[in-house]
Amino acid sequence: MAGQFATLTSATAMFAGPLAVALAAAGLIVRPPWPVRCWRAPLAAAVGTFAAFAAPTVLSGRATFDGYIKLDDTATYFAMTDRVMEHARSLTGLAPSTYEATLATTVRLGYPTGSLMPVGIGHSLFSYDIAWLFQPYLAFLAAMLALTLYAILERLIFRPALRAGAAFVAAQPAILYGYSLWGGIKELAGAWLLALIAALAPRALLAGRTPRAGIPLAAAVATLVCVLSLPGGAWLIPLVIAGAVFLFLHPTRALLLRAGVFAGVAVLLAIPAIAAAVEWLPRVGAFGKETELGNLIHKLSPLQAFGVWPVDHAPYVGDFRVHPHNAAPVYVLIVLVIVAAIAGLWSAWTQQSWELLAYVATAAIGCAGFVAASSPWVGGKTLAMASPAFVAAALAACGAGLARQHFVPATIVAVAITGGVLLSNVLQYHGVWLAPRGQLHELETIGHRYAGDSPALMTNYEPYGARHFLRRLDAEGASELRRRFDYLTNGATLDKGQSADIDRFRLDGVLTYRTLVLRRGPAESRPPSVYRLVWSGRYYEVWQRPEQPSRGILVHMPLGNASQAAGVAPCSKIRELAATQGAVALATASRPQAIPLGYPPASGERTALVDLPQSGDYTAWMGGDWYGLTSISVDGKPVGSMREELDWPGNYTDLGRIRLSAGRHLVGIGYRTGGWHPGSGGTPYSFGPAALTLENAREPVKIVPLSAARSLCGKRLDWVEALSAI
Repeated sequence: MAGQFATLTSATAMFAGPLAVALAAAGLIVRPPWPVRCWRAPLAAAVGTFAAFAAPTVLSGRATFDGYIKLDDTATYFAMTDRVMEHARSLTGLAPSTYEATLATTVRLGYPTGSLMPVGIGHSLFSYDIAWLFQPYLAFLAAMLALTLYAILERLIFRPALRAGAAFVAAQPAILYGYSLWGGIKELAGAWLLALIAALAPRALLAGRTPRAGIPLAAAVATLVCVLSLPGGAWLIPLVIAGAVFLFLHPTRALLLRAGVFAGVAVLLAIPAIAAAVEWLPRVGAFGKETELGNLIHKLSPLQAFGVWPVDHAPYVGDFRVHPHNAAPVYVLIVLVIVAAIAGLWSAWTQQSWELLAYVATAAIGCAGFVAASSPWVGGKTLAMASPAFVAAALAACGAGLARQHFVPATIVAVAITGGVLLSNVLQYHGVWLAPRGQLHELETIGHRYAGDSPALMTNYEPYGARHFLRRLDAEGASELRRRFDYLTNGATLDKGQSADIDRFRLDGVLTYRTLVLRRGPAESRPPSVYRLVWSGRYYEVWQRPEQPSRGILVHMPLGNASQAAGVAPCSKIRELAATQGAVALATASRPQAIPLGYPPASGERTALVDLPQSGDYTAWMGGDWYGLTSISVDGKPVGSMREELDWPGNYTDLGRIRLSAGRHLVGIGYRTGGWHPGSGGTPYSFGPAALTLENAREPVKIVPLSAARSLCGKRLDWVEALSAI
């Protein structure tokens, strides 16, 4: 809430971090949480849940985040957080760019930002990029959900260790875990807040409480509205009705005063959501369309709300969007969860555990309403947010059974439910799509080093670059949301998700950009002659032109194709260029031949014989994306290897370099799948081909006098340009 109020205006946005720290310190002083009684069990539940949600990233050995490619909304969240934490919702001063266009369709229109505040405050306090804080934040939200479930189950599962185990399992139903692997920040935040509101509501109504007892509940309610926007408050309708009935039946002065304090504080703390709703509410109608699937394949099954959904068949291992291949055992487990949940609710009623009853009622009624009235995309999110309630109720029945000494049936049911949930999540762990840390870290480096050298162009599709890392270069992605139209030489533009070589773009459009951030590859062309190479990494290169070039380009004639950067220069075309009106010289650049190695095997190793035209240092390239461990060797000597590198079709990854002599060589291409690594069960979308290229100097441009133009005829060149004097 501190962040929401601080970011109401551009002038106060910078104080969000200090304000949050000050309020946290004040809270510790006014109401210190120590000494904490029985802290080991809830801590174990929280730490275990944090570990489960953080496992894919942690066990990859890289600081990264989940859900790359599968859902690029995370890139938009990064952009929104960047702006809101510095300038609130104002776009004043932003130059046309993908970043600005993204914000104009989200932040400017009142898109809710409540779930982004903690990670934004973390960034402002520690100056660590949001991208590397995002996954720990999601795991933290899950841990908070587990702690809340531990409190909700207090009156039903008496042994702390068993209650901690139940909270650990109930905090990770398959559909919620699946959304977290997509970067589902609002789903996790919403799931936790629904549980927190249900835990606080009965306590706020207890007799003997002071008027301040309603303030924590009011804060939780306002936070939910800030996270999900005002329409998200529909989740609370069952609790509001129940509270109104309770007040009608028990109209005591103390209770009415407490209710007044609650209502006043809730409205006050919800001011940021109310202010944003002025712009956002007219646009929520689109989320009710039956055809709005988003990234879903089809409408999700309501049965997924019961926490068990193991998908083990390729190419959809761990993908909650499809139905399990062997559905019968899954449906048996789901029925078991439903029956146990009903028994758990009965136990809650008899034990007067109003927290669990309020939680399940809120989740069930709210979820049913949203699924019926909204789009499949929104319906799927509500299933995820509601699902912990049903698993918690089912495990509460097991706890009640153990308390009544029904050890065998209670244990069997608990083990079956736990096994179903954990199996579902292990499969999702093996199918996770991890963001490529190396690629994104290079973009982060470029964004810091060349900030202000704008505008910039990216010709490969990388939303995290254009929307976030390169925002200070006013970057535009050629196939992203943008303000300029980057036309290809055929007059078309790229569709979303596509990439293209710089030579495929019209010269006048390219020269608009001072900086070019280009993906490296075996068939990538050198940019026009006015650009010079200023930085090169494993994945990207940065090219820049001077503000005032020393020469002009009249015509730029590419000679390569999709598989080769260079091609043979026809004499007729050379003569045409030399005869261009105003031309004073020709310019040309060369690129080495890309030597194709074919596609890698689905598993194992494949060999290929290649003839190298000359000796030198060669780079080995692998195209596309993969989940296992891929490698390239030459004559038995390893060149390089890499595990799980997600990428968009048409892009290549530099696997390593090796010095080779001219002549014939045996190349081995290997691919190993399986194992315990995160994502090891995934199926590549576009794996290969592989290639070798001779390393060469990318920078030199050869200037050829018009009188010597014929010397270029028949040569393999990247491109030829007709130059004019400035």
